[in-house]
Amino acid sequence: MVEFIGKSKSIQDILNLIEKLSKTDTTVLIVGESGTGKELVARMIHEKSKRANRPFVPVNCAAIPESLLESELFGHEKGAFTGALYSRPGRFELANDGTVFLDEIGDMPLMLQVKILRVLQDRIIERVGSTRALKVNVRIIAATNKNLELEVKEGRFREDLFWRLNVVPLTIPPLRERVEDIPILCDYFVEKFSKKFGYTLKIKPEVIKVFMKYSWPGNVRELENLIERLYVLNEDGIVDLKDIPDKIKFSEKRFSKDFIPEDLNPFAVSIDLNEALRDYEKKLILHALNLHGWIKTRAANYLNINRTTLIEKMKRLGIRDEKHMD
Repeated sequence: MVEFIGKSKSIQDILNLIEKLSKTDTTVLIVGESGTGKELVARMIHEKSKRANRPFVPVNCAAIPESLLESELFGHEKGAFTGALYSRPGRFELANDGTVFLDEIGDMPLMLQVKILRVLQDRIIERVGSTRALKVNVRIIAATNKNLELEVKEGRFREDLFWRLNVVPLTIPPLRERVEDIPILCDYFVEKFSKKFGYTLKIKPEVIKVFMKYSWPGNVRELENLIERLYVLNEDGIVDLKDIPDKIKFSEKRFSKDFIPEDLNPFAVSIDLNEALRDYEKKLILHALNLHGWIKTRAANYLNINRTTLIEKMKRLGIRDEKHMD
């Protein structure tokens, strides 16, 4: 059984939601940055469900060339195109009675989105080069690191498919928003790689503190890769600050609820308090908007204010982004 590691409230909420989703066949849309563990969550839902003994078939929609993706998903008949020397089932057929995981569905071409919609509505597929409809019994779990609502507005994603997929959205927070999970994840990866390398690596507490200040743009995957790299390069079984890459040691501080701007000098001759507060408020709001893809509802929740208040503050502070108007 795969595991999703963490003690933070956000992870506990996700684990509770996984338990509920595993008892149904409901379509799930998992949203999160690259490296947060979207496929891991999808596998957990599958392995806890009544389909656990049937196939879990992942498809990375961004990794397969557009010209091949349709055949990969739906299969093809002999002679359907140059090089089709024999008939071949697609991923949906291979996953019959199980689960298909459509990773990075936001990168799927519009032409294929129509066919995915048909699968969701009727559970019917057609192989490339065939007119015979095949019935499939599959559960679909999709994932994306994109803002699909914005993709819909800009015409790159079908609105009807979005609503079909978005029955139960599940958002995985980036690692920088659950720093209390970093020590637990470090222990988990040390245990994992100790079996591979034959010894246990000791990470000093000051190193963990540095890890908790870093923003981890590659999320959990980046942390896992770093721990493995430390195993490969280590010579004495102990990790201290000299072993950590400079980009992590000297990274800029994250924004947090107790963040104080470093340029606010308390010993200055005079400070315009209203201007300083306005500047600080603007920085925090921009941080929240950028962190959540300019989705105002999520940014407002992050700031513990309602959406209307956020919009009013944005107008007052002159915060505007034409690319993310909603």
